[in-house]
Amino acid sequence: MQDILRELEDRRAAARTGGGQQRIAAQHAKGKLTARERIELLLDEGSFEEFDMFVAHRCTDFGMEASRPRGDGVVTGWGTVNGRQVYVFSQDFTVFGGSLSETHAQKICKIMDMAVQNGAPVIGINDSGGARIQEGVASLAGYAEVFQRNIMASGVVPQISLIMGPCAGGAVYSPAMTDFIFMVRDSSYMFVTGPDVVRTVTNEVVTAEELGGARTHTTRSSVADGAFEDDLEAMMEVRRLIDFLPQSNREKPPVRPFHDDPARIEPSLDTLIPENPNAPYDMKELILKVADEGDFYEIQEAFARNIITGFIRLEGSTVGVVANQPMVLAGCLDIDSSRKAARFVRFCDAFEIPILTFVDVPGFLPGTVQEYDGIIKHGAKLLFAYGEATVPKVTVITRKAYGGAYVVMASKHLRGDFNYAWPTSEVAVMGAKGAVEILYRSEAGDAERIAERTREYEDRFANPFVAAERGFIDEVIMPHSTRRRVCRAFASLRNKKLTNPWKKHDNIPL
Repeated sequence: MQDILRELEDRRAAARTGGGQQRIAAQHAKGKLTARERIELLLDEGSFEEFDMFVAHRCTDFGMEASRPRGDGVVTGWGTVNGRQVYVFSQDFTVFGGSLSETHAQKICKIMDMAVQNGAPVIGINDSGGARIQEGVASLAGYAEVFQRNIMASGVVPQISLIMGPCAGGAVYSPAMTDFIFMVRDSSYMFVTGPDVVRTVTNEVVTAEELGGARTHTTRSSVADGAFEDDLEAMMEVRRLIDFLPQSNREKPPVRPFHDDPARIEPSLDTLIPENPNAPYDMKELILKVADEGDFYEIQEAFARNIITGFIRLEGSTVGVVANQPMVLAGCLDIDSSRKAARFVRFCDAFEIPILTFVDVPGFLPGTVQEYDGIIKHGAKLLFAYGEATVPKVTVITRKAYGGAYVVMASKHLRGDFNYAWPTSEVAVMGAKGAVEILYRSEAGDAERIAERTREYEDRFANPFVAAERGFIDEVIMPHSTRRRVCRAFASLRNKKLTNPWKKHDNIPL
């Protein structure tokens, strides 16, 4: 009996060493942790339950039968994050460069199936050289099986991808279909075709970092939602994100203990809006002062900075926030901000996370670049996302809400539940100057007359009361009471029930 137990421990020890101590040392030399070290950091201590530790590949071509390391380049299983169950797979770069084989893929598919069946998030830690060439089409089929599960799990359980090394070719499409992608600066990259192929086909000379590094994907392509300094920070931040998310679409987001008075008054908000209507201010100040304990988890912070997306808690419950940022492009909506916000709104709606919208938007960004690149369709994505969402929606207009952008930003017309406005807000077709230039074109040469007309327009429309008279604004509120009013609004909506007409699925303007 002791011999059998000793053999089991020996086999486990061999499996845990992956590709061997020399390759583990090489991983550490790059500033990267091993697959198992990452899981240990991510999960609660002692909570990891591993699956398929002894699985080995079945390939016999190219001399592969001589090397069959246990685990086959990926560590899979489940554990807990702050006591809540999650499923995880972590690719092991020390074993065949983390390349995906038929059995490697089967291990990932098994835990994804279990996650959907049992209703718990899936966290994928990607560090792989891509498809295992020695297995040919079998490895490609493995990727396809993983992709199909990403699709089936979408909107059912949260899916989070961590890119902690190379992720190239077909391997990028699995993370691309997950809800959140995070990268590590200077040690991870994503691209469909690498620098060498790009140079051969297009004669462009580009480094891996420039082509698909963390900076590229967080600031330009919007593929990644955030980037961290090292593996440790990445794991800690993902633990923090998981605390905001529900286990699945069958459960509500978690409610955490809180010590912040829901009726807290913030007198400083009464002076947040500058006297000059064209002067910027930081919308994040409002978000932080409304949130429980000033805790805000921002998503895609470095991309499309003219709109802010992320999670806060109100009375301990998760709320998604979308807010125009007057500090960047005056808070205009453009292609990038519309896409960013639309995806975030759809995630919140899929997982029953209420949405709080702060509005200060002078309109859509004009110009040939925007029109040629399809601002009409991209802007419609955000309009569609808000309009189809059935979760509780509370909107606060702080200053400008002009034209079509007013409608798009969770207006009453898109089934907003509570639509508040500050006394400083202006709900109108356009700003006074532009409106007067159109309405009184015949008086364009008379500067004094135009100035008088502009003042008249401002007195008539540069306020929230015309919209309030029509019921488009439910209440004009004092800025200092924003947290109290918003908390009470969401509290009253906890039992909201709203369904859309039956359909197989919608046809959002992609």
